[in-house]
Amino acid sequence: MTSRTDSDNYAEILNSGVPLLDVRAPVEFSQGAFPGAINLPLMEDEERHRVGTRYKQAGQDSAIKLGHELVSGSTKDERVARWVQFASENPDGYLYCFRGGLRSRLSQQWLADAGIQYPRIVGGYKAMRSFLLEQLTQGIAQSQFILIAGFTGCGKTEVVKNLKATIDLEKLAHHRGSSFGKHASEQPTQIDFDNSLAIAFMRLRAQQITRIALEDESRLIGRCALPIPLREAMLASPVVWVEESHASRVERILHDYIEDLGAQFKNKLGPEAGFEAFSQRLLESLQNVYKRLGGERHARLQSLMQDALRIQAQSGDVGAHREWIRPLLTEYYDPMYEHQRAGKASRIIFSGDRLAVTHYLTQAGY
Repeated sequence: MTSRTDSDNYAEILNSGVPLLDVRAPVEFSQGAFPGAINLPLMEDEERHRVGTRYKQAGQDSAIKLGHELVSGSTKDERVARWVQFASENPDGYLYCFRGGLRSRLSQQWLADAGIQYPRIVGGYKAMRSFLLEQLTQGIAQSQFILIAGFTGCGKTEVVKNLKATIDLEKLAHHRGSSFGKHASEQPTQIDFDNSLAIAFMRLRAQQITRIALEDESRLIGRCALPIPLREAMLASPVVWVEESHASRVERILHDYIEDLGAQFKNKLGPEAGFEAFSQRLLESLQNVYKRLGGERHARLQSLMQDALRIQAQSGDVGAHREWIRPLLTEYYDPMYEHQRAGKASRIIFSGDRLAVTHYLTQAGY
């Protein structure tokens, strides 16, 4: 492996998307990391806790000694072997710990003892996270936005996917942005969402792209909150409105929220447990809008949903789900979006079907 030097060129590292080896403890990694980073810790959580306690009680030297005692012998060999495998499979990557200090230097040394020179990120997670927050602030302040809006199921996300000067907020948040928008797997933490968003802005700016199309979103995409400056900028941005027929919207909802979501749960948990979890998710999502629906309407839609799930379980046919999707759109979502459209009327600069909006934005340089 060609020897490479340690680096504090955070922009180059993050823009390139090179693999990252995170040697922090799992609890640190779960609180926030960088896209594509793999956690292969030097110390597990309990080991880190014991070393931290020793540091407070007896100082650094004693803590380091304890750390070497805890991570030694076969334990050390197994962890180094995982690092060697990662480094061999990802020769262009970097490793990091929290501050770029003792843990990453020690990991480097143990890799070197195994015959591999592997560079670390100078300053570690803390420095690169601070850099990303600065980049996020600058990216928002230096960009102009146009919003893609429309009724539920009109295909806004499909428009986003066909543009180049765009950031897919729902993809970064791993959520479809509605009460039914959860995926089978969890959303990122707020820190991870912010990191990914900052990198998305950075990569566009590296291409001199500052005019950016975004799907119109509320303050929260599931549990991920948009940065306040971004939300404020979006509220003052021009809007293009996607118009699609009620029938096509029903079919898109059927695909996204029934067929695709059901497949996600099946792949995750297996056919039987997956269908049970999928069914529970649908019913929970409907329950989440109980207050807005009102008791009578909720009971009616819930009954239709349960009938559809029963038919799906028996035959695999998902068609009966249209019976609750149609009234959910016309009686609940459409009036709400109609109200929102009226509030945005002065900012709407173009409206048309999905293909027309995509063409308009593409021609405008997005």
